[in-house]
Amino acid sequence: MSYDLAVWEGDRPADDRSARRTFRDLYEHYLDDEIEVAPSERITAYVDALLERWPDGEEPSPWSVEPLIAGASGPVIYFGMAWSRAEEASFYAAAVTDSMGLICFDVQEDQIRNRAH
Repeated sequence: MSYDLAVWEGDRPADDRSARRTFRDLYEHYLDDEIEVAPSERITAYVDALLERWPDGEEPSPWSVEPLIAGASGPVIYFGMAWSRAEEASFYAAAVTDSMGLICFDVQEDQIRNRAH
């Protein structure tokens, strides 16, 4: 079991309900499809920023699946973290989204995530 976040490019949704719909649409279009789409430049840069702190394959990495970029397609990435590292890693991941102008959606809480929570 992992603690999952979704991060995407786009305008900030008006509320959590809109974010949930956007996430579902992005997931169906980019992640649940058999057609592979290369991650966008912004999503690739986001992954690179996370990997600067916790590189793939190095202990102790919080990522539940490596390579981390494997969860990215087009303008979205969906990734998990080990529960034991979720608080620290999700806080950092949300802070990076804020700094890069991306949207972070907490799948467990079913809400938009920012570094404040």
